[in-house]
Amino acid sequence: MNSLAVPFLRIFWRCVGSWRWWRSLATNSTLAFGIVSGVVQLLLALWPNIEASRIVLFLSMVVSALAFGVVRAAPRREVSRSLGRPDVTVVVKVGDLFDESSHLIIGFNDTFDTDTSGDLVISRSSVQGQFLARIYSGDTGCLDAELSDALLGVEKKGREARSQKRAGKLTRYPVGSVAVLTRGARRYFCSAYGRMGNDLTVSSSVDDLWHSLANIWRAVEVFGRREPVAMPIIGSEMARIDHADREILIRMILLSFVSRSRERLISKRLTIVVHPNDANQLDMLEMDAFLKVL
Repeated sequence: MNSLAVPFLRIFWRCVGSWRWWRSLATNSTLAFGIVSGVVQLLLALWPNIEASRIVLFLSMVVSALAFGVVRAAPRREVSRSLGRPDVTVVVKVGDLFDESSHLIIGFNDTFDTDTSGDLVISRSSVQGQFLARIYSGDTGCLDAELSDALLGVEKKGREARSQKRAGKLTRYPVGSVAVLTRGARRYFCSAYGRMGNDLTVSSSVDDLWHSLANIWRAVEVFGRREPVAMPIIGSEMARIDHADREILIRMILLSFVSRSRERLISKRLTIVVHPNDANQLDMLEMDAFLKVL
């Protein structure tokens, strides 16, 4: 099966279980049936001698109306909304974060670990692992050097002993710290929104995420030149904010961004990119409805 069709089917089946999908189907089908009925009545009034089976005609009208309703209610891979004040567009889409041409927000932990060898400290399949592989071509030394330079002005929170933390970096920074990296014309906002435990598992909380988002927007405002920025659903995987599903996390991100944007414009476009493997956990109709009330 086409790889692009898989996430769409996942979204479709998730939407079919949503009352919004059924309401949209009913509303659009009823509207279409009314329009088709009006057209048929007009045709019969103009050409009364038309011979047609009433049953066939009725079934054709029903099928046409349902087909229109299904098309209109079909889930999308992308939903968006443009806000008048401020002049900002927010987008939620299924895709590959690294295909975006905008600045990127990348989630890190408070030690800014980068080692992906053996998937012990950082998983190669994570956004951070892909960031190392696809932006830095797997050059851990280069990424570490640039992170160190970007964090020079950030006060360190402490340092672990190697006997306590068996792998990875030892210096800790406050949760919410942001290291801004530049590669060509693009900026990468590396946010420490979780704490790396000495057992090499990352933990975070809603409060940590909210605080980190505020610091991210501050950094984007200063270094982003109001240009578009894209990010994944931070907090959804390795950070273990288990009591908040992806939809809740997306809503948090959007509320934080829009709230800050109403105070001062920080970026003209924010795109939240959902990995195709997570598409079945997201109801795009619900997301669309949420965007409309922002």
